[in-house]
This record gives sequence, C-alpha cells and structure tokens, in this order.
Amino acid sequence: MKLGKVEFCHFLQILALFLCLSGMNQAEITRSRSKPYFQSGRTRTKRSWVWNQFFVLEEYMGTDPLYVGKLHSDVDKGDGSIKYILSGEGASSIFIIDENTGDIHATKRLDREEQAYYTLRAQALDRLTNKPVEPESEFVIKIQDINDNEPKFLDGPYTAGVPEMSPVGTSVVQVTATDADDPTYGNSARVVYSILQGQPYFSVEPKTGVIKTALPNMDREAKDQYLLVIQAKDMVGQNGGLSGTTSVTVTLTDVNDNPPRFPRRSYQYNVPESLPVASVVARIKAADADVGPNAEMEYKIVDGDGLGVFKISVDKDTQEGIITIQKELDFEAKTSYTLRIEAANMHIDPRFLSLGPFSDMTTVKIIVEDVDEPPVFTSRLYSMVVSEAAKVGTIIGTVAAHDPDASNSPVRYSIDRNTDLERYFNIDANSGVITTAKSLDRETNAIHNITVLAMESQNPAQIGRGYVAITILDINDNAPEFAMEYETTVCENAQPGQVIQKISAIDKDDPPNGHQFYFSLTAEAANNHNFTLQDNKDNTATVLTKRNGFRRQEQSVFYLPIFIVDSGSPSLSSTNTLTIRVCDCDADGIAQTCNAEAYILPAGLSTGALIAILACVLTLLVLVLLIVTMRRRKKEPLIFDEERDIRENIVRYDDEGGGEEDTEAFDMAALRNLNIMRDTKTRRDVTPEIQFLSRPTFKSIPDNVIFREFIWERLKEADVDPCAPPYDSLQTYAFEGNGSVAESLSSLDSISSNSDQNYDYLSDWGPRFKRLADMYGTGPDCLYS
Repeated sequence: MKLGKVEFCHFLQILALFLCLSGMNQAEITRSRSKPYFQSGRTRTKRSWVWNQFFVLEEYMGTDPLYVGKLHSDVDKGDGSIKYILSGEGASSIFIIDENTGDIHATKRLDREEQAYYTLRAQALDRLTNKPVEPESEFVIKIQDINDNEPKFLDGPYTAGVPEMSPVGTSVVQVTATDADDPTYGNSARVVYSILQGQPYFSVEPKTGVIKTALPNMDREAKDQYLLVIQAKDMVGQNGGLSGTTSVTVTLTDVNDNPPRFPRRSYQYNVPESLPVASVVARIKAADADVGPNAEMEYKIVDGDGLGVFKISVDKDTQEGIITIQKELDFEAKTSYTLRIEAANMHIDPRFLSLGPFSDMTTVKIIVEDVDEPPVFTSRLYSMVVSEAAKVGTIIGTVAAHDPDASNSPVRYSIDRNTDLERYFNIDANSGVITTAKSLDRETNAIHNITVLAMESQNPAQIGRGYVAITILDINDNAPEFAMEYETTVCENAQPGQVIQKISAIDKDDPPNGHQFYFSLTAEAANNHNFTLQDNKDNTATVLTKRNGFRRQEQSVFYLPIFIVDSGSPSLSSTNTLTIRVCDCDADGIAQTCNAEAYILPAGLSTGALIAILACVLTLLVLVLLIVTMRRRKKEPLIFDEERDIRENIVRYDDEGGGEEDTEAFDMAALRNLNIMRDTKTRRDVTPEIQFLSRPTFKSIPDNVIFREFIWERLKEADVDPCAPPYDSLQTYAFEGNGSVAESLSSLDSISSNSDQNYDYLSDWGPRFKRLADMYGTGPDCLYS
C-alpha cells in the first residue's frame, strides 16, 4: 500500500530514532570486573550491573509487544540459575520482563501526553534460593514524543473591537494556541500563526499571534464587522506539521467622523392660533451616520423673528429637535414666523476636524392659521363694591368683551347662574352693566364671585368667560346682643357689691373702626334693690349685688333686663334679659343647689329619686292598660246584629279548614249541640221585604242525620235569601267527602231545587235587580225560560 506524505515522514522519524537508540539499549548492561556479591558476608562489594534510562516511542501501533531493552547481570552465567523480576509503575500491566533473559517489552500503546516517564525497580534473584544476587536498583523508562497533537486555541473563538479609521498596524487582539507535544524535543510544539481569512484588512504576527490592522481608513459606516480565520501550525509551519484554527470576530467601533446634516434646507409648518402654550409645533432631525454619544446633537435658534415666541429642545432618545410655543399665537397680530435653526454635534473628535464643520443650518417657516376665537374680556378679573343697603336695580359696574377675530362680531352677556344660584345680580345682555336683583345682606355673604359669559352673536358656541368679585359694604343693620347664653347664679350668702357675672356683646355688623358697645340697665330695672350693672368701657360689663340676704324660698329666680347700644350710625340697641338663680353655695362660693323645691322634699329623697319613682309608676300603669285592652278585644262576626250596623265593608278571610282531620279549625260542639236555637240573622247592607221565622230546635238524632239536616239548613238559607245573588262567603262544614248524601252544596243549583219561594217580586225592585229577576223569576222574559 502507498503511504501519504505525512505518514511517510512519521515513519522516517521513528526509523531514525530507533536506529540511534538500539545500540544503547543493547549495551545497557556492562560487565563488572569486581568480585561476586555475597549477601551473607559483611564485606561490601561493588555492584556487578548498571544501566541508564530506557526510551520507548509513544503511539506504537504494532501487534507485537514493543521491545524496550534488556537487563543482564555479570552473575548470570547463562545456565538459567538467575531470574529477573520487575516492579514499580506499570510493571506487569504495561511493562513485562522475561525472567530468564531480562528482555523488557511494552504491551500497551503509550501516550507521552498522558504520562511522560515511568519509574521501575529491577532485581536479579537466585532461582533456587529466591534470594537476590544483586541489590535492587531503580531505573526510568522515558516515553519518546512524536508529533501527534495539533495546536489548539483554548480561548477561541475570539471577539474584539478596534476603532474605525485606525492607522495600519493598530493592535486588535492576541490569539494563543497550545500544543500538547513535548516542547523540549524537536519542533513538535513550536507553533507558527497565519491568517486564512480576513485579508487584506488584517494581519497576524507569526510568532506572537497578535492581530493588527492592515488597511487604513476602514469605515464603520461602510462595513462594521469582519470575520477572521487564524491558523496555528506546529513543526515551525513546515510541511507535515499539524494545525488548528480559530475564528476572530472584529467589530469596528464608532468615532465621530460624520458631521450632522439636515435632509432639507427649509421646512414649513402650519399651526392654528389657538394652539396652547408649550404645545409641540414641529419635530426636525439632522441626520448623523454615527451612533451613540458621537451622534448626540444640540439644536438652537440662531436667527429669525420668532426667537421669543418659539423655543427648540432635543429629544434625548431620538435626537430630534422639538419646536414648541412659548407665547400665545395671534393670527390678527402676526400670520407667520421664520426661524434659522442650527444642529451641532456635542462631542467632536479633533482628529477629524478636517472632514468639515460638525454642524448644519436649516430654515423653518411657521404659518399661523386663523380660528374663530371666543370673545375676550378687557380684564381677567373685575372687582366691584356695593352697599348692602342698595336697592334692587342699583348699578354695580360694567364688564366689556370683544371678538378678537377680524369679523369682530357683536357680543352678548349673561351670568353663569351656577355661580349666582340665588340670582342676586342681573346683567344687561348688550351693555354688560351689572345691577342688583335682590336685597343684599353682608352678614349672609360678604363677597360674591360670579362668572360672566360673553357669546358671539354670529356663533353662540364661542363663549368667553370673565370673573367678577363683588364686595358687599356693611351698614349698621344688626343690633348687639349677648355674646352667649349666660347661666348666672347668686349665693344666698352673697354680700353687697359682690360680682356675680361679667357679660359681653357681639354684633354681626363689621364697622370700619371696630365695635364699641355701651351697657346699662333698662329704666324699669334701674331702681331695683337687688342688682346693679357697671360698664367696663371695654365692650364688657359687670353685674353686682346691691344687698345680701337672698333666700330661695322667697324668690329663686331674678330677671335683669340689660340695655346694649352699639356705636354705629345710626346706632342700634337691644334689651337682653339676664336670668339669675339663687343657689345654696358652699364655703368657697360654689353653687350646690338652686331649686326652691328642695326645702319641701322629704328627708332622704332627692329630686332625681322622686322623678325615677314617678316614671316607674307611669310605666306600670301603661302596661296594665295595654293588657286590659288586649283582653277586651273580640273578633267581629261576618254577619252583624241589628244594633251593630256596619255597611259597605269588605272583609276577606284567606282561611280554609283542613278537612276531616282538622278538629281545631272549627268548633265541633256547635254542630253537635242540639239544644241551641239558631236565630235567623239577616245581612245589614240590604233590607229584605220578607221575614223568616226562626229555625226549629235541633233534636237528638244520629250523627249522619245531624250533618244532613245542618247542610240542608244552610242550603235553604241560601235558597230563600232575597238580599243578594249567591253569597260569596266561606261556609265551614264539619263533614265533607266523596259520595255525600248532600250532593252539591252550591246555591247556583238552587233554581232546580224544590223551593216554594217565588222570586217574581224582584222585577218590582227596579233595574238594579233586573239581573236576579231574569235568573230566578218565572215570567215569560226569564233569562233561563
């Protein structure tokens, strides 16, 4: 079979190495001229066998064990009396020895990258005595490396970045490959780097693996990413060496090498004049091919007639220039504005200033569109005053509004009644004059805030609003009065001139200089012998006693009228009565009891105790009355006696018996009592012309007969009753069932019964009874004839 280039090279290397080492392995044992070694004696003799390192090639692929070397002792005469044994790393499992000849073989494929050498121990023994004839000695078997591992990039694949427009030779990244072969032997681990993909943009240093730029002015905006393939080859890159590759992704990072540019030299936008302040008018953007901070821009208005009306700011997210309104627009004042706007980069790289100015200019024209605006008042807030004494129709003030549009439509005025619910004011629709519509009271409402509406005559939907604050001026129309309800007491042991109460007054009015009140006793109370009043001249007064010896049993309450005058113009006055109670006081003058009845109360009982006792008695009386009333109440019968004439009452009973088994709903004794005489009771709502005799007394007969007779009596009552058609009432029967001998109980069948009653007289009762006459009469015009 033919060998490839690589396989042939490996074969030559192994063959040369084998030839170089074969002589050394064959001559590992050198004979010694010293005396034989005797273990039993104390005389130490020189060792009779020595050896050096053994070498064995890794990755042996043969079928037979690989010969490593030979051990031989001078003591061995070749007669088979000596045997050799091997111990240590890999003994018996990897390395075996022929105990007769001392030949060592490797039984497994060895890999230097797994273990580079093995340390073993060899000994020669007497075959008969199994005693060593030579001392045990240690030797090393070293695995000889071959180029069987390719270089590997342990950190690959790589990513790196380099600024765009970098000069040639700018370092990008360093790649490193490792080779597991023995770096101390041959060139198996000597790696050389080369670039397979990525030229002519990048290059790589063969020995260091540093990747560098190879072309100048690489532009990120043209291409921002490159994929490189780097190769590492051992054997110094010679033919037959093994190689490995990795990829390197190189990204060009941005630099500010592109100035901003507006796509258009001019822009035009239309905006309505009603657009509120701070509203966005337009968004413009200068294009910049850079990204990130290199594309950040600032905008400013550098010229134009709208410098104070508009402003421009930047949107940090989109880098757009946002034009907004700073002042209200007025089509009638100015119809258009022109702005010169500049956009400039915020972060400029001095290296690229030669590429031109990093700013640009454009023109923005803003056209103001006319809209129908509501009327505008000459003032946003009107302040007016009016006296609370003003009569209805008094003119308070005037408001004025006009249509700001070119048409200047007439304006009509009205008051928003939500701000004047009581309708205190009116306004003239044409002139805007505000007048009073009701009497005003400052004490009720001192300031009225109303809203005046101004509407265009041609377009009532356009409404302007003006605000009017009407202050009500005060007049002296309220008399002074006590500041509070005073509870004044005087002790029975009070001395003359003792202060018992200090009073003050209030006035709902609000004079400009404040209140000044004057206190005095009324004329009829001025000469009383009990109390006097002293005006303190500070809007207060003091009540004093004029004598001593007050007694509750003589007079428990005194009424002192006090006259109070204010300082208004004209002044107003009022008389207020101070109630003074005489009380029993303790030693400190604190009232204990103020009721005169306390003198006549029994000993040991207070007023509260007596009231509690009286309340309990009244409660018991009420309960007794309720119980008596409930017991006296009786259920009214359906049919009334003569003396209880109640007409035109409808009584409804939704109660029915429970049948044969119900023995509680109806009193059975009434049916079984044969001694009861049943009096005929007639209805009171009509007066029958025919009277009937009382029914006969019941006799003592069997139960069935009793029931039958009772039923027949009820049937006869219904048959002969001339007062009404079949009477809708609940008839209670003690016995009712299938096959009853009484048959049907309905009075509707009474016409077919054997009754001797003649109903022809119903025809004489008038048209109200005509229906009954037709039903029961026997004349030729009878309904059922």
